[in-house]
Amino acid sequence: MRDPEERSAVLEPWDEANRELAALVGPAHWKNPKPASRYNLVVIGAGTAGLVTAAGAAGLGAKVALVERHLLGGDCLNVGCVPSKALLAASRAAAAVRDAHRFGIHVPEGARVDFPRVMERMRRLRASVAPNDSARRLTELGVDVFFGNARFVDSETVDVDGTRLRFQKAVIATGARAAAPAIPGLDRVPYLTNETLFSLTELPRRFGIVGAGPIGCEMSQAFARFGSKVFLVEAMHGILPREDPDASSIVWKVMEEDGVELLCCGRDLVLEPGESGSVLMELHSHGGTTRVQVDRVLVAVGRAPNLEGLDLDRVGVAATPKGVVVDDHLRTTNPRIYAAGDVCSPYQFTHAADFMARIVIQNALFWGRAKASGLTIPWCTYTDPEIAHVGLYERDARARGWEVQAFTLPLSHVDRAVLEGRAEGLVRVHVRKGTDRIVGATIVAPNAGDMIGELSLAMTHRIGLKGLASAIHPYPTVGEALRKVGDLYNRSRLTPRMKKILTRILAWHRGKRI
Repeated sequence: MRDPEERSAVLEPWDEANRELAALVGPAHWKNPKPASRYNLVVIGAGTAGLVTAAGAAGLGAKVALVERHLLGGDCLNVGCVPSKALLAASRAAAAVRDAHRFGIHVPEGARVDFPRVMERMRRLRASVAPNDSARRLTELGVDVFFGNARFVDSETVDVDGTRLRFQKAVIATGARAAAPAIPGLDRVPYLTNETLFSLTELPRRFGIVGAGPIGCEMSQAFARFGSKVFLVEAMHGILPREDPDASSIVWKVMEEDGVELLCCGRDLVLEPGESGSVLMELHSHGGTTRVQVDRVLVAVGRAPNLEGLDLDRVGVAATPKGVVVDDHLRTTNPRIYAAGDVCSPYQFTHAADFMARIVIQNALFWGRAKASGLTIPWCTYTDPEIAHVGLYERDARARGWEVQAFTLPLSHVDRAVLEGRAEGLVRVHVRKGTDRIVGATIVAPNAGDMIGELSLAMTHRIGLKGLASAIHPYPTVGEALRKVGDLYNRSRLTPRMKKILTRILAWHRGKRI
């Protein structure tokens, strides 16, 4: 019914925590229910998009079937957000002990990382949050949960390992998976992806990580803080190439202090088997050749949509190597079939999948006309400091022909950041020139992911920088930086001519003439 090798790759080692996780989100002895005569909605895939769609529709009274071939919860719970953030929390604790002397606090033995315990904690916490995505909870919500391989038979029928589910509307929410890029030698060496990384039980002494995107940067910093010697390979210059260069350079400076060695502009990467299971990494960078030997390699680039076996051609659903083709209402080329989440979205984030699912519920069940383009989607890379963004980058705004103005506040101008010893960072907000309308923003701060929500709210409800400046923020907080950026905008309106006029008015009030 489910691929045991696929499950075991995620659930190694087979300890108490992983047995608990499996019992919740992939019960071995689950008995699929008897199908209803017809469903309002059949949802294929039980990651975030599928879970929200199924639970939300059932809560509104729809008859819903949810089909999953592997583990409920998808990448986020099992091999993504949840386990990675547990590791990041542990790595920050290690860094706090290491850096305690900066605050006049001396820890005699320093930070000694017990990596097996770090991973055991991650598995235990992952299992503790799994009940929210469990088969039992979904059943209690009124969802018929089917484990098995789904394929379309026609425009009103899905087959699940021989069982037919008839539907009024269907939703493809099968997500995406790690896809290995074309690296010479990759097929001859053992390597990790995000789907196998969290099964490690021993800390790699020397760790090669390919790709300086969000996953690569988060894991590079975490494992460096755990004690690995990390070599981060990136084909382009620097890290996080899609982010604001000033922002990513701040993050890189901290990662470098943590001991991450960046091999950027790395062209022609070749991997070779080494002794005792090690891997030799060779690449050309900045006119020279670098050759390093590592114990493990993590490939943190490349994603592919999960479309195999769905028989989309039977029902006229168009797809590309990037995923299912949808319109702005998330409808596929078959008007009875919708899609949501990583399988069709350029924004491969859990929160984006959540809100896309809400659009699907409105449009598929209630003749809604909600649009994905209407979503304001923030995102965050959870390095330390974090880097968060919402809206357009300056380059994107200019590509649209918009003139923009940037207001930037370094965290060194924020008292709380200075007092916390975390003054590396910035808040940068872009507005349409001549207005206070926010079109994009970037934050680099220890809690940037929490702070970006206020700017997302402002953009969603058209609150400009004047509005942010007028909102009282508690002092001292790092969040006060957002109000300070509003102040920067207000001060920019005080032109020399306006200041001269105000000076004359105030002089007149004093009974003097100029």
